[in-house]
Amino acid sequence: MIYATTQIRVRYDEVDQMGYVYHANHVKYCHIGRTELFRQLNIHDNFLEKNSIMLPVIDMSLNYLKPAKYDELLSIFTSVTEIPKTRFQLKFEIINEKEELICKAKSTLAFVDSKTRKPMKAPEIILQALYNNTKQIV
Repeated sequence: MIYATTQIRVRYDEVDQMGYVYHANHVKYCHIGRTELFRQLNIHDNFLEKNSIMLPVIDMSLNYLKPAKYDELLSIFTSVTEIPKTRFQLKFEIINEKEELICKAKSTLAFVDSKTRKPMKAPEIILQALYNNTKQIV
């Protein structure tokens, strides 16, 4: 398994009138987790752009278990459980300071050539980065 953990602190502008993190912000938190995981694998956004690779989200599901509040420190656990062939699947767990699971999510990304805008198989440079890092990443 390949994984990374990223921490964020809930900002005031991310909570709603009830004092809880507005639900759509969990999607943003997952994006942050994904970006940091990819950065640790050296497949950050600049790398993708330079290699004409786009990774649009084609599916995402979230299961909210507990609310998060302003100024809470959250940990985003992002994992890749299998080497992709045509689609990249990621799993997320967002955990609060009390080590309670507050949100579980899944995301599916497609590999798309940025020049042709057509789907493609997982590029060899992505596969190599994953194979080289099939150990734990912290």
